[in-house]
Amino acid sequence: MIALVVDDNDKNLRLACEALRVGGIDTLRAGTAVDAIAVATEQQPDVVLMDIRLPDMDGTEAVRRLKQDSRTAAIPVVALTAFAMKGDRERFLAAGFDAYIEKPISVRDFPGQVRGVLAHP
Repeated sequence: MIALVVDDNDKNLRLACEALRVGGIDTLRAGTAVDAIAVATEQQPDVVLMDIRLPDMDGTEAVRRLKQDSRTAAIPVVALTAFAMKGDRERFLAAGFDAYIEKPISVRDFPGQVRGVLAHP
């Protein structure tokens, strides 16, 4: 399994990738939405874990673009975000995300959460 982790915060990016690696999941990385779209198109990861606040484009716009492109439309995209107010999960699912994982992540639980997304499309 390969996960593309998209986050402009290097510490968050490294933590998520390391937690996934320890959990037996290979990772690709991107620090911007534009890079994420390019990597997803070229590498075809099994899942994309997308931060919402990115420097070049909002994560919701990035997921919209991924879902509109036939090359990436079938790749599950997870909102990986600190937005955790009432209604945020529903808002992100309505925007096209396939799932929602709240930050800060639990290093122990994170790989299982990602696997769970793929087990329940």
